[in-house]
Amino acid sequence: MRTFLLAAATALALSTSLALSTSFAAAAEPAKVVETAKGKTLVNSAGMTLYVFAKDEGGKSACTGPCATNWPPLKAAADAKAAGEWTLVTRDDGSHQWAYKGKPLYTWTKDQKPGDVTGDGFLNGAWSVAHP
Repeated sequence: MRTFLLAAATALALSTSLALSTSFAAAAEPAKVVETAKGKTLVNSAGMTLYVFAKDEGGKSACTGPCATNWPPLKAAADAKAAGEWTLVTRDDGSHQWAYKGKPLYTWTKDQKPGDVTGDGFLNGAWSVAHP
């Protein structure tokens, strides 16, 4: 009986450890890399293309108000932590947004399905696909 209980406790500890490490890994990177018509591209969890805005400077988003309606920021949870190339930007409203290599990330409302890159080059090239 003692051997059975020890085995059960070990299995429970391993499964709990695996679940915690899996959820940490899933939460660690807010985007993934896929191949699009523009090459290797960062996309959000729904597979929608992420973009950077040339007017963003100094780790601050210049896309607010109507801009942010058309180019929704890649929001970060209040408890999100920066790691590696992934940093956090505090928006004017106090919310947090993910940035990659210091550049805040956005989606584009006119992209209809995963893999669309219709925002690339928009506004005389001010918007471009986010590349890893």
